[in-house]
This record gives sequence, structure tokens and C-alpha cells, in this order.
Amino acid sequence: MWLRWLRWWGHPALLRTVIVNQRVPRDEAIRGVLWRARGPYLVLREAFLLRLNTPHMRIDGEVVIERANVAFVQGLPDGDLS
Repeated sequence: MWLRWLRWWGHPALLRTVIVNQRVPRDEAIRGVLWRARGPYLVLREAFLLRLNTPHMRIDGEVVIERANVAFVQGLPDGDLS
């Protein structure tokens, strides 16, 4: 019950795996679980840095992304860890 309330109150992709495409640098994106969306920031956990023509790089801890630098957010289907 509380999880449904939390999803209603927060970002539609909250607690789901997403790919955040950034404005700068354009050739990078970050994949992770959208943990928090507060004010001008998005917080991701279990994140990976995605770059063109390179393997995924795991990022330790939480990643804070300024919303002004977000081009768009892609939601991944549940259970998709690739």
C-alpha cells in the first residue's frame, strides 16, 4: 500500500530502473534505479555509466544529477538489468 502511495506522490519512474540521457556530455548516459526526485535533482542508486563504444562502468554510491542537465529519462521494463 505505501509503495503505491510513494509512486503516486513522486516521479512516475520512482524506484524503477531508468536511463538518464544528459545534455552535456551528449555521448554519456547513466542507468540506475531512480531513488529520489527532489527539487532540481534526481538521485540514482546502483548506477552504471554508459558511453559510446566502451563497456558499462559501475558507479559506487549514489549519483546526483541536476534536472537542468537532463535531456530525457527512459524507463526500462521491470527486471531489465542489461
